[in-house]
Amino acid sequence: MTDQNKAVPRHVAIVMDGNGRWAKKRFLPRFFGHKQGVDALVRIVQACIDRDIEHLTVFAFSSENWKRPSDEVSGLMGLVLAAVSRYLARMGAMGVRIRIVGDRDAVSEKLRNAWNEAESSTLHNNKLTLNVAFNYGGRWDIVQAARAAMLAGVRPEELSEAKLSQFMAMSYAPDPDLFIRTGGEVRISNFLLWQSAYSEFVFSDCLWPDFGEAQLDAAIAAFRERDRRFGGVKTDAVQEA
Repeated sequence: MTDQNKAVPRHVAIVMDGNGRWAKKRFLPRFFGHKQGVDALVRIVQACIDRDIEHLTVFAFSSENWKRPSDEVSGLMGLVLAAVSRYLARMGAMGVRIRIVGDRDAVSEKLRNAWNEAESSTLHNNKLTLNVAFNYGGRWDIVQAARAAMLAGVRPEELSEAKLSQFMAMSYAPDPDLFIRTGGEVRISNFLLWQSAYSEFVFSDCLWPDFGEAQLDAAIAAFRERDRRFGGVKTDAVQEA
């Protein structure tokens, strides 16, 4: 019998919400909230490594975030470049493999180059895979997978869920076991629509810059309490085991 009290999600996905509100509460520009959010991410990466979690996927910038004020978008782009410069060596030393997930066409060449460096320099690390969803949307992911399948010559009668999954942006990773959203909102905002079909959801009121080990452990504890049947029904023997 598996000890459910010790079960650890293999893959955790997080919508890192609340940076702007964190800053507003302190009468600071929204950018400062995003900066603190990067520091929170570094803390959670280490916490995931300590808990033997294999994949961490974070929603850094959605395909809808371009609608935000131009100065905020510009600041976010600059913050990403600064974060790569500041934390890349540290992430590498921690054994983190970085992978960027999303549509790269809309971002600058400078940012694409920074991402390429982050991915190539951490390619052989295996402590944790950090998937950074940037300019990503779940609907975009499904559409690009369908297009890729057609370009690969997949015939309509050959297309199945398993086949289409091979073309999704994160086909290399298992689907998220645990999906966390911070900041008090109770929606998934077009994040990992395909992959989160059977994820366990935890919604936290904690604003992302304040999210730490205690909040992560509370989410994992909630995950351990869930009865995951994936659409099936457990037999009496399994339920009594």
